Amino acid sequence: MTENDKVKKDEAQWREQLTTEQYRVTRESGTEAPGTGKYDKHDLKGTYTCVCCGEVLFLSDTKYDPGCGWPSFFKPATEGNIDEHADGTGGRNRIEVRCSKCDAHLGHVFEDGPDPTGLRYCINSASLDFKGNKTDQV
Repeated sequence: MTENDKVKKDEAQWREQLTTEQYRVTRESGTEAPGTGKYDKHDLKGTYTCVCCGEVLFLSDTKYDPGCGWPSFFKPATEGNIDEHADGTGGRNRIEVRCSKCDAHLGHVFEDGPDPTGLRYCINSASLDFKGNKTDQV
């Protein structure tokens, strides 16, 4: 993705677009409380996109429930749509994940996930939108 493809808005534009919780999580690197996000126990078939820019991030086929209280996926929908950064906040060594298109904070990735990747992308529901498959909608 080139710099020209990236979504750039100022703080006022993000605040106008997002709810208070979405802004806190995506623009201020916040974390929602475990078990409170609308997509934690969500099991419909479809696509999870970035709440800020609409970038496709995860597919429901890669979602699973590790019991941690956040929606978790074992791989991104497309390589290159998620950026990873070292995160040493709070004295912990973690890998933060962000949307590559708009730099929204999504959550963290851990190496305790299922096969085939062994990864657990632990994502805040507040950073996601969901687009259901037409065949699953009634």
